[in-house]
Amino acid sequence: MKSLKSSKNWKLTKFLKNNNFSFKRNYVLRFIPSFLLTNAFKSISRWKNYKATPLIKLDKLQKNLKVNNVFYKDESKRFHLKSFKALGGAYAVERISKEKKNIIVSSATAGNHGRSVAWGAKRLGLKCKIFVSQYVSDSRVNEIKKFGAEVIRVKGDYENSLNECKKLSKKNNWKIVQDVATRDYKLIPQLTMAGYSMMIREISNQTDQYITHIFLQAGVGGMAAGVVAGVAKYFKRIPKIIIVEPDRADCVLQSVKINRIKKIRIKKQSIMGGMSCNEMSYIPWQILKKASNYCVSVSDRNVAETVAMLKDKKLSKNSIIGGECSTPGIISLIGVCNNYETKKLIELNEKSNVLVIGCEGNADVKLYKQLLSKGRK
Repeated sequence: MKSLKSSKNWKLTKFLKNNNFSFKRNYVLRFIPSFLLTNAFKSISRWKNYKATPLIKLDKLQKNLKVNNVFYKDESKRFHLKSFKALGGAYAVERISKEKKNIIVSSATAGNHGRSVAWGAKRLGLKCKIFVSQYVSDSRVNEIKKFGAEVIRVKGDYENSLNECKKLSKKNNWKIVQDVATRDYKLIPQLTMAGYSMMIREISNQTDQYITHIFLQAGVGGMAAGVVAGVAKYFKRIPKIIIVEPDRADCVLQSVKINRIKKIRIKKQSIMGGMSCNEMSYIPWQILKKASNYCVSVSDRNVAETVAMLKDKKLSKNSIIGGECSTPGIISLIGVCNNYETKKLIELNEKSNVLVIGCEGNADVKLYKQLLSKGRK
């Protein structure tokens, strides 16, 4: 197993400054209203077994990078779903069902969102249909099935599974609980993102240090937008927001670059499957086009090694179970610090308090074991 010294050569694939940056709290909360965030906290904090997930100091990493703090929000401990997604889909199911028992909920997923929807349906005694693409692993499918959901495999990618979900849901009058917003499908994604804002609510009570930088993963942008809404509501000071994506699926970066939503073509899927998305969600776009300071992309190259470094206490005194999508915040932070000009530009220094989101644990057990083994070589 390599030490932190081996990360001296890690690089960003792309780095983009957002020339349209303008963070205004009222603007952000126009798209995910403040009362939705308040309601989400009131509901979820009453759920059985709710507790704030740990905020861990990556003390060895912060010392190596010469910054004040690197905080890691460990979502592997979120209920028993091992992912921040537990806060979103399950909450949306609760809100839309309004205690009706005769509805059937449906969703398309790359894994964690569907698991949350299925769990939310089981909690309320509802039937559930989850659509997945051919690329979703059997391990993730089996986790969804544990909650009694019927899983329907669809040929092609995530977009194909979403289209099939929409088609059959319309035909059978199922309630779609999707985390992707469009111009005419907003409320359920808003509820989902309001759930994600819980992470920032918790963090605001877990440290008295002002967060100066947040490295935020993005697929279609739901988690990033939910976190930014939480920042607008709960943080006294606004940190720099750096959006991180796989270089094979950098739809946020490409959209920010031309200041409109750009649908990209993914030639090869990233190992960071939950982030391997070709088009931004509508509401996240409205928020991130103004609220993000920078966009960066990273390759899959250092994912396995980061998984192993988290587990083997190379980044902190804690052994942390972080899945593939928990790694890019750390990888990009290291990549920024390895470039003197970039580090200076985003004002990362010995006074900085950095937040990265460990958005999932070993949600895909088989893939996690493979990455851990590879990363230790």
